[in-house]
Amino acid sequence: MIPQTEAELATIVAEAEGPLHVQGGGTRPIGGPVAGMPLSTSGLSGIALYEPGALTLVAGAGTPLAEIEQVLAAEGQRLAFEPMDHRGLLGTEGVPTIGGVFAANVSGPRRIQTGAARDFLLGVRFVDGRGQVVRNGGRVMKNVTGYDLVKLMAGSYGTLGVLTEVALKVLPDTATAATLTLTGLDDGTAIRAMARALGSPFEVTGAAHRPDGPEGAPLTSLRLEGTERSVAYRAAEVARLLAAFGEVQIDHDTAQTRQTWQGIRDVKPFHGVSGDVWRLSVKPSDAPDVVAGISGARALYDWAGGLIWVLVPEGTAAGEVRAALSGVGGHATLIRGGERDATFHPLDPTIEALQRGLRQRFDPRGLFNSGLMGVAA
Repeated sequence: MIPQTEAELATIVAEAEGPLHVQGGGTRPIGGPVAGMPLSTSGLSGIALYEPGALTLVAGAGTPLAEIEQVLAAEGQRLAFEPMDHRGLLGTEGVPTIGGVFAANVSGPRRIQTGAARDFLLGVRFVDGRGQVVRNGGRVMKNVTGYDLVKLMAGSYGTLGVLTEVALKVLPDTATAATLTLTGLDDGTAIRAMARALGSPFEVTGAAHRPDGPEGAPLTSLRLEGTERSVAYRAAEVARLLAAFGEVQIDHDTAQTRQTWQGIRDVKPFHGVSGDVWRLSVKPSDAPDVVAGISGARALYDWAGGLIWVLVPEGTAAGEVRAALSGVGGHATLIRGGERDATFHPLDPTIEALQRGLRQRFDPRGLFNSGLMGVAA
């Protein structure tokens, strides 16, 4: 089912006699098993309002992400949270949509500097489990009406309602970008180097570490963005700051830098490589020990170690991966392969009770994405 209007969607939900599998472009089939008749928001497409001077945009939930990025680029603006494209990692097709981005709270490397996708969501319209249209939030940054409900929909994976429209904040794009690289650092040393860079006043917008770089040696990467003069100055200062960790190479090629960080954003090293993929969120200082505690793991550290992408042999038990987090906290989400009924990290009983209460409140008939539990609603 692909409704073309919000009213049509509301009617479908109100008259539904069984569960519905809510999706946008179908590029992020994370979680499962999900029961129900497929219900796509891809028909709810189009930019309803764009005010470059106010840094705000309103679009239907099914609007292709590429369309939004193209319109923003024409005005020298961008989605600062640089949402990941999951297609290469998951082997899916389809078209990523802006509703899908916010439903999964998809945030890229720049999250460490600008915040997550949910931090840019100003307002939402959605259809709840009774078939009622709910509007919450506003279209301008100063309007915080219903702020909590707006945040609640981000990362709920379509379990609380079907998004029909989103209002979001955008930011100016940057003219210049550079990548600073250190080679040969072990995981623990790389985490310390990235922490030092992030603790500086030089506005690092990306910090990642790959233990097995393209040429086999560990590669630690940092990104700087801004005007040409500013980037040149800050790159030199960060290089001096990190001199104790080794020689720092600086690549001032903006196009190459953007390609490099797109590869980090989309976890390109794991594309087409067999194995199960996990997404771990931990305290950066705990990250190396967590990876070391997972047998046969390959890792890509992002967010200065706060986010770890882990590739493990096919069929690795969820319990084995999550056991590595014992005593340090954090959570592990299965992204590709493995036991699909163990996708999301088990919740604390109190939080699980709150989540069930929310789902009962917004979807009392249990229509939306039945089978998805443990999501960050």
